[in-house]
Amino acid sequence: MTTWFITRHPGAIDWARAQQLQVDHFVSHLDPARVQAGDTVMGSLPVHLAADICERGARYLHLSVDLRAECRGKELSVQELRQFNARLRPFLVTALPAVTDTTPRTS
Repeated sequence: MTTWFITRHPGAIDWARAQQLQVDHFVSHLDPARVQAGDTVMGSLPVHLAADICERGARYLHLSVDLRAECRGKELSVQELRQFNARLRPFLVTALPAVTDTTPRTS
């Protein structure tokens, strides 16, 4: 079983190390095909990738941060991540069938 931490932010990597998380691979992008049943994937993934991870039988831990609007788009330090209550939360994400009819409805 492999543990992945997915982020492109150096502060998030520093935060994970400060938490003493056992991580096998820190990567900025994850190909879901590399994930196997029993793996753990941590980070802030788009919902469709999180669903792919869960469908493969892996565990998804979302890096949740209570970020203020004015701090978005800014690189955060370990201290700032702690200030904004960074934490890993398990999620089970399931994709539903695609909606094929995207024609706007009129009343």
